[in-house]
Amino acid sequence: MNKFWKAVTVTGLILSSLFTIPTAQAKSKDNGQPGKILYIPQDNRPISNKQTAEVIEKLGYEVIVPPNDMLGSRDDLGDPEKLWEWLTLTTEKDKTIKAAVISSDSMLYGSLVGSRKHDLDEHTISTRAAKFQDFRKEHKKLPIYVFGSIMRTPRSGAASGHEEPEYYRSYGADIFRYTELNDKKEIEGLNRREKKEYDFLQKLIPSKALSDWMGRRSKNFNANKKLIDLAKSNTFNCLLLGRDDNAPYSQTHLESRHLQTYGKDLDKTKYQAIAGIDEVGMIMLTRAINDKTKDIPFVYVHYNWGRGGDTIPAYSDEKISDSIDSAITAAGAMKVPSPERANVVLTVNTNPNGKTYEAMVPLNDAKDREGTKYFADIVSDYVNKGYKVAIADIAFANGADNALMEQLRNRGLLFKIRAYGGWNTATNSTGFVLSTAMLTDKMSDAAVDDLLLTRYLDDWVYQANVRNIIARQLTWLRGDGWYGDLDGKKDVVGERTTKMLINFVDNNLPPFEGSEKLLVTFPWDRMFESDILRGDEVVKEMDKNTLHNRLSAAAKQ
Repeated sequence: MNKFWKAVTVTGLILSSLFTIPTAQAKSKDNGQPGKILYIPQDNRPISNKQTAEVIEKLGYEVIVPPNDMLGSRDDLGDPEKLWEWLTLTTEKDKTIKAAVISSDSMLYGSLVGSRKHDLDEHTISTRAAKFQDFRKEHKKLPIYVFGSIMRTPRSGAASGHEEPEYYRSYGADIFRYTELNDKKEIEGLNRREKKEYDFLQKLIPSKALSDWMGRRSKNFNANKKLIDLAKSNTFNCLLLGRDDNAPYSQTHLESRHLQTYGKDLDKTKYQAIAGIDEVGMIMLTRAINDKTKDIPFVYVHYNWGRGGDTIPAYSDEKISDSIDSAITAAGAMKVPSPERANVVLTVNTNPNGKTYEAMVPLNDAKDREGTKYFADIVSDYVNKGYKVAIADIAFANGADNALMEQLRNRGLLFKIRAYGGWNTATNSTGFVLSTAMLTDKMSDAAVDDLLLTRYLDDWVYQANVRNIIARQLTWLRGDGWYGDLDGKKDVVGERTTKMLINFVDNNLPPFEGSEKLLVTFPWDRMFESDILRGDEVVKEMDKNTLHNRLSAAAKQ
């Protein structure tokens, strides 16, 4: 590897992936030409925006996305009015767009984070929702797929990642418990002790904070009802609402139950509320393509032994088998009872005990655990029989299972499967990898390998390994900043992470073209997610930072 690139350190940047492979030139069925799909993501995170669009682009489609500065971020809640204007102008100018996949959170609140922190009144939100009707009238034949969120209920202030109002840092755990009891009260009732706790929490949580949080949720709930009404009137080809981080008893679960009742007359192919949120854009894009090409992929699902499909993962309120079945339907596919008929064999790596751990815990140390070799045998057997295998790696949340990855590497299976996912929550991983796997039939092997490498470098190299090491070192690294806001630590964190990533890649992944130009940014100025830059993107990022530094220096003079 070129020494210059090994040594490079750019403010806020860290090393990650590149695999310079030509984009697959799969064609749509419209006169053999690739199509254009308009996509408005829920924010500008790489997984929501860039990495999701990349999968579709591997098919030869042109994905039209709003400018990055129009999309919301962690600190910028976004601008719905600009997005509506962009949507109107773009579709007026280009009549060749084949489908529109749109985040309702972006169009109503500005972004996913905006849906949690906005100060909008209900009239404004309702007026924006009604714009979907006007858009449909202007584009009667355009397939429109909309996805949105049922607001999450983080278990604590720490779990909220500072994406909730300020008071959630102090009272987040109490608010979660309050809604947990409220949901349980509706479903099965509370015992005497729980009733006392419920009354105590109502007094403990500041009324102003609880009123603000529940008031915003009420607006979101009513907006989702409006979206369901639009689905009933055929404004949308499909509406998919994702239950953001939640639990079997929680406010998110409660609202989803009520919305399910409200939309009970709609077929599941028309409207669903599913567990998860960050993957739903990918699911809806896959649905748009499957509808456009009139494909109905057949999916066979095989779980690890033990609890398997009955596992209720962390951050979810239902069995993972139910979540996967819902995602299959939402993406326009069909579950089949045997692998012989399947276009995709989805293997799901769960822990036999049914528990989901965090990828950053000591248990994720690459040593074989109960079920590791058994699951690797399952994958190996399907691959050897010639099936198109995908792996949903959900034994750990927020990163890959190191023991499994060791098995895949040692058995030479890393690039013999068709798709992999092991990032963020279990439903994020399963929905994303399932959708990707359905589309690989239309991709070249080189494009498939490219997408696999992206996930390995992100989910395995960075999330499950390098990030953990750097996070433990943050307190003694120079500069101000912490895991959730790197601030003055960007330079030193970038330097150390670059070295560790290079070392891990050299020791664990096969050589690949372009490995001398690997770079990743911290797009939200925190370590939770990374952005993979490839080839010319690396040079552009360096040029951008050089220009920024020159302008800053000139301004100081």
